[in-house]
Amino acid sequence: MCVRTLCAVILLLSMTGVCVAGTSVVPSTTLASLTANNTSTAGSFSTQTNGNLGAGNVSKVDVHSLLYPGANTKIYAHLLVWFGGSNHMNVGYKSTDAAQVHRQIEDMISRGIDGVIVDWYGKDSTTDQATKLVMAEAEAHPGFTFAIMVDQGAIKWDSCSGCSPQDALISHLQYIERTYFTSKAYMMIGGHPVVTNFDIDLSYSVDWAKVNASLSSQPAFLFQNNDGFSHVLSDGSYSWVMPTTTDYGMSYLKSFYNTGVGFRNEETVGATYKGFNDSLAAWGLGRVMGQQCGQTWLQTFSKINGMYNSGKQLSALQLVTWNDYEEGTEIESGIDSCVSITASISGHSLQWTIKGAESTIDHYVPYVSTDGKNLMALGDFYTGTNSVNLCSYGIADGSYTLFVQAVGKPSIRNQISPAVKTTLNCNGSGSGNSGLSLGASPSSTTIAAGGSGKLTVSVAPTSGSFNSAVALTCSGLPSSLKCSFSPQSVVPGAKSASSVLTLSDSSRRATNDADRGHFLYAGWLYGFGLFGAVFAGSIQRRNVVRNIGGCAIAIVMIATSGCGGGKSTSTVESVGPNSYVVTINGSGASIQLSTTVTVTVQ
Repeated sequence: MCVRTLCAVILLLSMTGVCVAGTSVVPSTTLASLTANNTSTAGSFSTQTNGNLGAGNVSKVDVHSLLYPGANTKIYAHLLVWFGGSNHMNVGYKSTDAAQVHRQIEDMISRGIDGVIVDWYGKDSTTDQATKLVMAEAEAHPGFTFAIMVDQGAIKWDSCSGCSPQDALISHLQYIERTYFTSKAYMMIGGHPVVTNFDIDLSYSVDWAKVNASLSSQPAFLFQNNDGFSHVLSDGSYSWVMPTTTDYGMSYLKSFYNTGVGFRNEETVGATYKGFNDSLAAWGLGRVMGQQCGQTWLQTFSKINGMYNSGKQLSALQLVTWNDYEEGTEIESGIDSCVSITASISGHSLQWTIKGAESTIDHYVPYVSTDGKNLMALGDFYTGTNSVNLCSYGIADGSYTLFVQAVGKPSIRNQISPAVKTTLNCNGSGSGNSGLSLGASPSSTTIAAGGSGKLTVSVAPTSGSFNSAVALTCSGLPSSLKCSFSPQSVVPGAKSASSVLTLSDSSRRATNDADRGHFLYAGWLYGFGLFGAVFAGSIQRRNVVRNIGGCAIAIVMIATSGCGGGKSTSTVESVGPNSYVVTINGSGASIQLSTTVTVTVQ
């Protein structure tokens, strides 16, 4: 039988509403990959007393998702390229290792970062060697840019013989102009190459007009803090982490952004950071800004979101920092949210509980496995949801191992629950609705963008009584919608029991394609798994890959419909502009119920 015939069978099943029970679990990932180090952090790097996490598994949700809706802000990571020498902490890698630079840029791109600003210490330094590797790597990734921050240390430790500080700065900038400005990946503002500096004006007296006159490229100079906007030759200013403040730098950031508003023709480069702790630095002064279990990181984004919007854009944002392990600001190894997750089984419902702040979690991913090692994702479920009806997936009856992953907000450490085991009996005589009905009133609703609406969900026995709890959940939600029930479960008894469903529009950006790609992959494999064993020996892999695209949509439709009618949130059914079909699920001991409502967001 050919692939076209396979497609026809699947389409026929989809159109007639036939539910094929006993679908195989087709793994899309492994437990090992979900817990392995997925960062450019050295595998040997261990958690430190200053708050830096050891190598582990962090969220690759796009960092732009933490910004206000409609943001076009460019996000850059501040990169330190001085590791590997005896004068700095051993972090397990050398900044002059091309393979390590490749891993770092790949890691940044996987988190949605647009470019990198390199802390540079002079043309004869090891940081210069590393910066050349950064340039080559950036050039290999179209759209990813880099710029140079001239550190005051470049003048202090690497000045030309007999030069004044100003002459040394000119010499360095002329070298940068020859070596880096011509790169196709170099960061530009209005056609001018960007140069920032760190503490040069605090350490030396410089005539910036003469410095600029010595260069043919006329760079765009970005200076520091509020005063940077009014600095001579300024094209803008950047903010930084202020560890000595008592409010985690919030007042400083507010003042900086307010100052930037008055300089509309200049770049305002914001700052976000996880905290600060220089207790392990050789030059440490005992400065500590707590991480607050990830809240400091999120608050710095909230400060931006409270002052900017799609009609009032923030030019750029610098993450402070990618890898300053010595001052405890690095995000390379991830940010600790102090969260843990546990899972349990109630009837055919997989449920999970969070210990810690759910505000640090982006979404949940439940997984099912036949061997506890190879896992199939059941979709992504956003915060506010804490259970899923396993029978809604039409999985074959049998014994399974299940996990739930709490995917952190961008760059926050992911967490996964310990394994739980269950035996499903969804397709045999023990299943059914046990004489219960599930309904919602009204069956459709319209809510304002950013607002919420309420529905009444009722569970009623069609005969006799039902004295067990029925857990209520939503699925099929777009990323901008969240649902909650009050109460979360009901016991209908001999009459009916009701719960108020609240649907809220959060206007958040959807999960990025890179992060949810494996869910979609699992979805079409799930449908294909019905027939895959029959054709595995007769259809070559290359031909399947070439021809399967023609029926992928049909496969996904079957995969997400399931016997119980539930849909995972990785597949959203749209019935018109901004209108969606949301599935309400009811699950309990040996019962699986579902109904749908149409939600329109205006």
